Amino acid sequence: MSSKIMRINPEQLHATPGYHHITVVEAGRTAYLAGQCPLDREGSLVGSGSLDIQVDQVATNALVALGAVGARPEHVVRSVIYVCSGDTGALGAVWRRLTDSVIGPAFTTASTLVGVAQLGFEGQLVEVDLTVSLPR
Repeated sequence: MSSKIMRINPEQLHATPGYHHITVVEAGRTAYLAGQCPLDREGSLVGSGSLDIQVDQVATNALVALGAVGARPEHVVRSVIYVCSGDTGALGAVWRRLTDSVIGPAFTTASTLVGVAQLGFEGQLVEVDLTVSLPR
């Protein structure tokens, strides 16, 4: 049996590019994934200077983390995407690449996309923070 997850877009709010304004989860177990970074298994940054390569690594890492708790992208109930850029074009490109990635269904839920000045690793351009309603 899966957790009951309901996603809502009230008619009185603006249309979204794929996410929902509200996500309601029936009480159950929740997992909070640490921000997934564009690091390989050895902890080295991949794709220096490339948003696309870094997004792909973040998606790969997030899929592994979800699998470790028995979850899939559709079990994500909240996401926050951090992009080291103030350019709305770059932010939009990251959003599109993530929604087209192996974890794309994770971004149909309540999501926030934020441009930031700096992330934790030298050269890091993107990070994704996910909250998951674990299947029962």
